[in-house]
Amino acid sequence: MAFEGYKQKQSVAIVYTGEGKGKTSASIGLMARALGNDWNVAFIQFIKYWGVSEHIFIRDIQDIYKDQLYFFKGGKGFYKAGDLSPQNITESQHKQAATVTYDKAYMSATSGKYQLIICDEINNAYHDGLITRKQFEDLLKNKHKDTNICLTGRNFPKSLLKYVDIATNMQKIVHHFDDKFLANKGIDF
Repeated sequence: MAFEGYKQKQSVAIVYTGEGKGKTSASIGLMARALGNDWNVAFIQFIKYWGVSEHIFIRDIQDIYKDQLYFFKGGKGFYKAGDLSPQNITESQHKQAATVTYDKAYMSATSGKYQLIICDEINNAYHDGLITRKQFEDLLKNKHKDTNICLTGRNFPKSLLKYVDIATNMQKIVHHFDDKFLANKGIDF
């Protein structure tokens, strides 16, 4: 047999990180696979608050997956990102939003209700100082034994790789933003 000696893990921790495009898109593909297997999924989103296409998609499929899909959008926008940051949001508001979003993620991950938790842009929230290393580590260490967790965003801390089973670094080769072209609806957001 080809897989003789292989074992099955009860759950895994997955990271999509890097400077390239596709981290959130990959997590949405993972969500589709999980829902297709009749799993309960929680999609918890840090950072993003503006209207992005995944919000519309998730809103529309929630009618189909009524009790299986929980979605929480808790971001206040880019933090300390110059012109990309919303000017009317204070540091305190960003931190409060991240705390509320983290609490939703932690409760979902430890509850045992969900087979998959996606924490979209949590890596950015940690890197930007909106959540602490202890919070990030506790989320990974204390998740329910049957709960798979997917963490997305740039700058995943290498020191936490010891808690991760699958890590993919999305590497940018070319991106039109570098040539001063704005993001395209339906492609980039």
